[in-house]
Amino acid sequence: MSVDLNDYIASVPDFPEKGVIFRDISPLMADGVAYRQATDEIAAYAQGKDVDMIVGPEARGFIVGCPVAYKLGLGFAPARKKGKLPRSTVSASYGLEYGESTLYLHKDAIKPGQKVLVTDDLLATGGTIAATIQLVEELGGIVVGTAFLMELKDLGGREKIKDYDMLALLQY
Repeated sequence: MSVDLNDYIASVPDFPEKGVIFRDISPLMADGVAYRQATDEIAAYAQGKDVDMIVGPEARGFIVGCPVAYKLGLGFAPARKKGKLPRSTVSASYGLEYGESTLYLHKDAIKPGQKVLVTDDLLATGGTIAATIQLVEELGGIVVGTAFLMELKDLGGREKIKDYDMLALLQY
């Protein structure tokens, strides 16, 4: 049985500020059938790419990537914020609306030549995913695809990762 995943995204007007429509994935994650379907669709995409490892940025990339890694019997490497990883790391910074942030990945998280799928809940401006891709490639991984529950097309993130194959289950 297939469901329309759009039915499981709550649109919240004027959050976090007036004029913004926040697309909330919580209803999708709360529904076992919808969450499984989304996971299965991303896993099928990954299988077609012969993926060796899944990487996702903190924290919502974990929500998407971990069940995909589990389904495929693959490992998952978390790209974390400062001070969250205890061993030697590589880092990549990216711009935010007001400032900058940095992601870190353990130096041994990716082996040279590994085919990696980068996952997150949302592709918006693309900064977080571009930084995650940078980390994977610095360690010698090959990003064979990116996968998202949804893409906010008007924010231009696709342009930032245009050199990479991409799957977005939903577009707004």
